[in-house]
Formats: sequence, C-alpha cells, structure tokens
Amino acid sequence: MKLPYEIDPHYSKRVAYFSMEFGIDQALKTYAGGLGLLSGSHMRSAYLLKQNIVGVGILWSYGYYDQELQKEELSMEVVYRRKRYYFLDDTGITITLNIAKSQVKVKAFLLKPEIFNTAPIYFLTTDIEENDFLSRTITHKLYENNKDTRTAQEMVLGIGGTKILEALGKTVDIYHINENNALPLTFYLYSKYKNIDEVKKRVVFTTHTPENTGYDEDNLEPLQRMNYFCGLDDKTIRTITSCNDSKFNKNVVAFRMSKVANAVSKKHRETAVNLWSSFKNICPIISITNAQDSEYWADKVIMKSFLSNNNIMLIERKKELKKQLFKIVANQTGKLFDVDTLTIVWARRFVDYKRPMLFEREWERFKYLLQRESKPIQIVFAGKPHPNAGNNINIFNKLLNISKDFKNMAVLAGYELEMSMALKKGCDIWLNTPRIMHEASGTSGISAAMNAAVNFSTFDGWISEFATDGVNSFIIPPVNPNLPWDKQDELDCKNMINILENKIIPKYYNDQDGWLSIIKNSISDVMDYFDSRRMADEYYTKLYNFEYGEE
Repeated sequence: MKLPYEIDPHYSKRVAYFSMEFGIDQALKTYAGGLGLLSGSHMRSAYLLKQNIVGVGILWSYGYYDQELQKEELSMEVVYRRKRYYFLDDTGITITLNIAKSQVKVKAFLLKPEIFNTAPIYFLTTDIEENDFLSRTITHKLYENNKDTRTAQEMVLGIGGTKILEALGKTVDIYHINENNALPLTFYLYSKYKNIDEVKKRVVFTTHTPENTGYDEDNLEPLQRMNYFCGLDDKTIRTITSCNDSKFNKNVVAFRMSKVANAVSKKHRETAVNLWSSFKNICPIISITNAQDSEYWADKVIMKSFLSNNNIMLIERKKELKKQLFKIVANQTGKLFDVDTLTIVWARRFVDYKRPMLFEREWERFKYLLQRESKPIQIVFAGKPHPNAGNNINIFNKLLNISKDFKNMAVLAGYELEMSMALKKGCDIWLNTPRIMHEASGTSGISAAMNAAVNFSTFDGWISEFATDGVNSFIIPPVNPNLPWDKQDELDCKNMINILENKIIPKYYNDQDGWLSIIKNSISDVMDYFDSRRMADEYYTKLYNFEYGEE
C-alpha cells in the first residue's frame, strides 16, 4: 500500500501498533471507551507526523453495543446491530489460525489513511463464510464476556495480526502491544525465533492498569487448550515467562516479554513500579503521559478566538456549542437547558471506581444546588456500562430515575464519539471523580479543556501533571488512599460540594473575567503538552528506540 506521505526520517522504524479498540470516527464502531479514543488520537497524530506505523485491530461485527433507553421503564437497554463498512478495502489476504483445534480463517480489511487522516489500520474479522458459526462469533462483540471467546479474540488480534502483516509482506521492527490483549503475538514470535532475547527486543508494552485485580490471571491449561501459546510446551512456557506454577498473569507476562513498557502518566508510573517491580524479570517501566489529538477534538472557532485573544468570539462560540449540546438533551429527555446556566458534565466509561453517584453522599446539599433559583446549575450524565456489568447498569438506571424529578438534570444514552464531542464542547465544567490511585490517566478531560471546558477533578492520572487549582482547573483535594473506600467517598463528596458551592458557582456568576482567565489558562496549558503529537513523538523516541537491556 502506497502511503499518501513520505515517512519522516525521525520516525523510520517500522512499527505495528496492536489495540483491541480504535476510536476513529462515529461511523466506525470499533471502540468501547477511552482506550479506543486514545488509539484513535495516536493514529491521527502518527499520520500528521508522517510516522512509519500501521495499526492492527479487530473489525467488530456488532461493535461494543448500542445503548438505548426504555423510556416507559426509565432503564437502559443493550442492543446489538450488525455493522457494515463500505469504506474499508478488502486486502484479499486471509490467514488460518488453530484455535482450540479448529481451523479459523482470519480476513483483513484496510482503513486507508486518506479516509479519516490516520495511519493505515488493518482490521481483522473471522465473521466470513469460510468459517463455521462458532468461529464467526469470535469477532462479533468487543469485550465478550465468555472467557474462551475473549481468549480467541486475543489470539486473532495478536497471532492473526502478526501473520496478516507477514502475508502482506510487511517487515516489522517493533510490535507495540496497547494493553495486554495482543500478548499471544509474543509466543508466535518465540515459535519463530526460538530465542527470548529476539522476542523482547522487538516488543514494547503500554499498560493502562493501575491495580492488580487478578482479572487477567488465568490457569495455563485452558490457554493451552485454546492454543494461546502457538504450540509451545508447558516447560518452554514456564521458562520464557517465569511462571513457575499453574497461574498465568497476562500483565506480568507482558512485562516479561517486552524490552520496555510505559505507564500512561507520571503518577501511574509510580503506581505501576510499586505494583509490578516485585515480580522478577520485569522490563523497565517508563512514563509517556496520554494525550489527545487537538486537530480532531478542538473546536476550530474556539481555537481561533483563543489564539487571537478575542474574548467576545470565545464567549459567543461557547454559548453556541452549549446550544448544540442542549438540542441533544432536549431530544432525548424533553428538558430545555439554559445557555447562561453553569453546565456540568460527567461522562466516561461507567464503572464503580469512577463514582458517577458520588454526589449521593451529600444528596440534600446537591439537591439544594439543583433546585435553587439563584445561581443555578444543570448537569448531564452519560456513559456505557459493560453490557454484562449488572451493578453498573443498575447505577446508570438509578441515575435515570433520579433525573426524572429534575428539569435541570439529564442522563443521556449513546455515549460514543459524536456525543463525547458534543458533551466536551457544550459543558462549562468537566467533572471527573475517580478514587485516587485508581485512574491510570483518564484523558477525557484533555479534549474537554481544548473546548473551553474547565476540569473539576480528583488529583489522579494526567490531571496531576496539568492542574493548578483555581488557575486552570478546580481540584478535589487528595484524601488518604489507604482509608476505607466508604470514608474516601464521604470526604471526596463533601469536598466536591464545598468547592462547587463556594468556589466554582461564585466564580462563574460573579467574576466573568476570572472565569474567562481560567478557561484560557486551561486551553493554553493543555495545548502546550497534552496534544497527542507529543505523545506519538515520545513513543518513538522513548519507547520504540529504547535499547534492549538499557535501564
């Protein structure tokens, strides 16, 4: 395939970037959340920097899922609709994988760079006529709950992706595993080179995991049965992975099979080193802080007004963007939000530790702020729980039912790229409430800041490198992470409501110049370091060019 650009000599090393998700465009539903949006920004910046990199992902037939609302029951509905993409090119390449003694065909489609201005990305599918029904279902749904299906998906991504690149005649210098989902490629490489050093010098690993939950721990036997290890015997597996018992921790093994790994923020690196360095034969862990692509995410008029120091244009454009968001709110909920009212948005992957219901700890105080007529607030929630995470779905539904009693509280369905864009452009405050030490990076606030939204956040992930409280953001002060979760939540909620009531609301309504100054500081500081061109450059200079054996 001929690239629409000449490779920049600074980025000539041939890299293949493997990710289970790619959030490229609303029309291409191959993502679930932040991991996919990060991969999308990476591929766009690789295109802008003319890097010699290709993406490898999976063409999910039904995406993650379509989220809808049952309005009569005020509950979330999970819907699966078949996706078809006529803008992808059939490469004509099909390879065969041995998965659990079945011969599974894997076909590759290409997203050309000029379609969405990305590095080329190869999307793999087993959902083709040559396969039986069970084999076809492997690439049906992103993050399938069945363990064997998940294992098969990882084999398709890692082993299948590597074999596809070989069939295409592509030479790869560096295999970049984004999260541990493509880990099987390391065993395929070992079966090819028969030398662990030859594998390690070709593999790098990005970890997004801030804790060792055991989620990625498996027994060897089921993985062997699936042929996860490409025919390697138990003794060889134990030798090259340093797994001396029946347990196989994918994150630990990814560190052991790579020349270097990166955490996704400086704070996350501290956590990762503390978490994983006690395991023997771990590769060095560096930090490359996540970022987002301003070319894609930042509103052009906001940027123009900021760069020209045109405050009137910035204020008027922000109101227009709020109106656009409020049309979505009205369409889904029948509620008409006011453009002059302080608008708060909480929107991200819907999981417990991000605490969408944190306000519940100080419910009467929060309800007072929602109901008062003087200096009012309005708030929007959005996010997709995993379709099998009943507890998180229940939290979403509880929010829905609370919102029905308030004209200025809305819960939206369909949190995908377009809605994410509208929410970030249309809010005044981007609320981020994870328990500290549990968020690796949490990059949604980066693209919000690019659109004249002010971050209001706990002090974790990328925020700890960005925030100056009261200058470019508002920070919920850190509590002792060793306290019981219940106590942490109580303190964080109390602090959150205090700051909202005593700092944010007065600043927004009583000090327009001060509010505008925070917005402009936020845009300046986020553009200075948190654009993904910096991140994509650091991947080459710090990760891909890392010398094997260097500390």
